[in-house]
Amino acid sequence: TSLQVSKLFFTGWWIMIDAAVVYNTQEQLNHAFHTCGVFSTLAFFMINAVSNGQVRGDGYGEGCFGRTGARIWLFIGFMMMFGSLIASLWILFGAYVVPKKEVYPGLAVFFQNALIFFSTLIYKFGRTEDLWA
Repeated sequence: TSLQVSKLFFTGWWIMIDAAVVYNTQEQLNHAFHTCGVFSTLAFFMINAVSNGQVRGDGYGEGCFGRTGARIWLFIGFMMMFGSLIASLWILFGAYVVPKKEVYPGLAVFFQNALIFFSTLIYKFGRTEDLWA
């Protein structure tokens, strides 16, 4: 599964880099639109930094915040991920579809965030976390 996840993650960033190279002016692709991908990437690492065992509290010491801290960290990561995905849809429709501009830069922003979103879900829930297996 990690190979599939890395392909999705790479493809998302590759699409956005391609759009940034082809549409290099501020009017074609606003440079602030890269923020969604940055926050999606940050959320990817936040969500996958917490194991399922830490969320359940299995064999996990108190640490700084214990199980509650792990759950809050995971919740913030998912909020960032969903927020980035929703913001990318808003960018697609608000900046490209409704004003009837060329749509590819908006699609690139959306597909970047959608692919990072799916790679996050697959990596979080599609693998086993047996430490000694």
